[in-house]
Parts: sequence; C-alpha cells; structure tokens
Amino acid sequence: MKRLHVHVSVDDLSRSIGFYSALFASAPSVVKSDYAKWMLDDPRVNFAISTRGRAPGLDHLGIQVETGDELQEVYARLRQAGGNVVEQGQTTCCYAKSEKSWIDDPAGIAWETFHTTGESTDYGDGTGENGARVAHGNRQEKQPDKQSACCAPQSVAKPSSSACC
Repeated sequence: MKRLHVHVSVDDLSRSIGFYSALFASAPSVVKSDYAKWMLDDPRVNFAISTRGRAPGLDHLGIQVETGDELQEVYARLRQAGGNVVEQGQTTCCYAKSEKSWIDDPAGIAWETFHTTGESTDYGDGTGENGARVAHGNRQEKQPDKQSACCAPQSVAKPSSSACC
C-alpha cells in the first residue's frame, strides 16, 4: 500500500512538533535534533519536518511504497508523466536507507518516490545526487550556510514570475 509523503521545512522544530502533534493527535514516530516524522494511518501519510536549510514551507511531496514491486510500478508512472526523472538509487536520507527517484511536476514542485529499506544513525549528506531540485525552485533559494533539507537534489533557482493569488 502506498503512502503520501509531505516534507515541510520549519524554523523552530520544537514548536512545530507541538503544533503537528496536536493537529495529528499523535506524537512523532521519529524525533532527532533537526528532524521529526509522523507515520500516520488516518490520513495515510508520512509527514516530516526539518530545520535543514530551506526557507520555511513546502520542501517536497512524495509517494512512499512498501515493496520493490510497488516502487517499479510508481517508477513506470513517473516515466509516463514525462519530464526529467532523476534516478537516485540507493541512498541514506532522513535517518533512513532508501531507494528513490525524483521528478518535478509542471508547477516545479519536487516529487520523491521511494522505498525505505532500513534505518540510519545519520541524516545523510546528499552524496550521489544527480540533479538540482527544490520544491517551488523558482521561488526559493538554497541557504548556503546550512545543509539541504532531506536529500533531495537541489535545483538552480529559476527566474521568478509575477503571480497573483
């Protein structure tokens, strides 16, 4: 069964843990000094927050799968969707070992597809990233003094266009 993944960058981890714990009526299943994650069944979501160097807000979305077969199914969907698929392969990210790929949607939001295969004692350093990708890359700049949020490939900022809500 697949699970939606949402990763949000935050400024104040402790305050955000309090907020989301109240919102979800559940404590996080993983808490580190720079990261927290809720594995919820209602709604079925892997919701993560971190203070890993991006402007606060949506970092990326994703689809987490439970098996290698499901991962291949989702990879086929990525190829059908079109665009540049960044096949990251085996990596360590967010205190977990995973196989993953990335794609940007037409609005520039990064989507991660992944299968977690184990835990890790460290967050991961992004080694092996093939391309540059950031959720809403045309509106966010990577902060040079901090490591990247999750291990998403970083994108080169695109010129922003005026938009009205």
